[in-house]
Amino acid sequence: MTDAVEPIEILLVEDDPGDVLMTQEAFEHHKIRNTLSVVSDGEQALRFLHREPPFEDAPRPGLILLDLNLPRKDGREVLSEIKASPQLRSIPVVVLTTSEAEEDILRSYDLHANAYVTKPVDFDRFVEAIRQIDNFFVTVVKLPR
Repeated sequence: MTDAVEPIEILLVEDDPGDVLMTQEAFEHHKIRNTLSVVSDGEQALRFLHREPPFEDAPRPGLILLDLNLPRKDGREVLSEIKASPQLRSIPVVVLTTSEAEEDILRSYDLHANAYVTKPVDFDRFVEAIRQIDNFFVTVVKLPR
């Protein structure tokens, strides 16, 4: 890999302030240069992605980190709508959730999630999981522009 890795926009869809803070700290700890935008529910996520008020100037994310258990519109519904949209379906979606339920894993992949990651409860492991997601999706994988 001779090309420098360009930073990307990442949308974190997460309603737990503690998990948002840990994700932000993981970015800072590993000096991840990507821009992290955060919304706290499924309806906000879809408004952000469609650039509807108050997100008219929202950047198009190159990667979405999506929790499943969200208020107003859950992550499964958000994932389904993203992957059904010709404008959005090429954006990789990593389900990042506490659920280890087999039905959630299967349903997420049935809805075309690009990856399913169970959030570690330990801070150091959580930070490492975020680093690995970033490394894989930003350094290893070629994403559409």
